[in-house]
Amino acid sequence: MEAIVKDYTAAPISKAERTLLDFAVKLTRAPWTCSEADVNHLREAGWSDRAILDLTLVVGYFAFVNRIANGLGVELEKTK
Repeated sequence: MEAIVKDYTAAPISKAERTLLDFAVKLTRAPWTCSEADVNHLREAGWSDRAILDLTLVVGYFAFVNRIANGLGVELEKTK
């Protein structure tokens, strides 16, 4: 898990997991570039439509909450 958090692209994960994380990053950083081709790529990697939906909902929810917090000037708690 630490390797994934540090740099998932260098972590010992499966190709399917890498594909899923690549999509999560793309959806986070440049959502306007996502397309049906990305969804098909995830399907080809073995992900079900339900898994793709779940990923998209989680990424979208975090983006939504972060923008609300940023917009209201909410400060993050310090982590140990």
